[in-house]
Amino acid sequence: MRYELLIFDADGTLFDFERAEEYAFFKTAGDAGRDFTKKEYGIYANVNKAIWQEMELGKIDQNTLKAERFRRFFDKLEIKEDSERFSSEYLYNLSTAGFLLEGAEELLESLKGRFRMVLLTNGLTSVQDNRLGTSPIRPYFEELVISESVGISKPDPGIFQHTFDKIGYRDKEKALMIGDSLTSDILGGLNYGLDTCWYNAGKRTNEKNIFPKYEVHDYDELLGILEIGLD
Repeated sequence: MRYELLIFDADGTLFDFERAEEYAFFKTAGDAGRDFTKKEYGIYANVNKAIWQEMELGKIDQNTLKAERFRRFFDKLEIKEDSERFSSEYLYNLSTAGFLLEGAEELLESLKGRFRMVLLTNGLTSVQDNRLGTSPIRPYFEELVISESVGISKPDPGIFQHTFDKIGYRDKEKALMIGDSLTSDILGGLNYGLDTCWYNAGKRTNEKNIFPKYEVHDYDELLGILEIGLD
């Protein structure tokens, strides 16, 4: 086989993070007595997306991000709310929402024993430790690397070096980075000198100057690239 090591992103690649975020948002809002609708959620989602992009560019750290996104959200709505408290409750609710994408567990079962596998996520430790650590797919991975714990985030090549050091691996030519984000997963893998596979289930147009070696739209296509079939 061409590859020995598969480095998987978590959210949007194996986990249904959009579903988890929406669940956590409305659960937190309801507990706070806020009757938010899909409209308010859409505003929050845009604020959240923008602030994570700032984090990828090194303009804000992950610790500050936690409550700052809600402060910006409440400012847009022109309402008063304790951003720190709301953030804390949101993160707890998010940590309990480990929804997998359909077919994710079956995919990993097909790959088990054929590849070394690592989970590498740009995420908050308090959320990911619980969501990923208690997930049924956790045993498939020899390591779980969380950016906040490391202090480095994708696309910085440093987090890939940390991952390789963690598992004692050296051969970049036999490692493949698989993820749904061009600016995080794919750019990060390219920055470190790895082959990359863009998991583009939504068939989005690539409008970035970032070019993965492979692009797949479902898990069967990924298995095809890895030159194996479903068991």
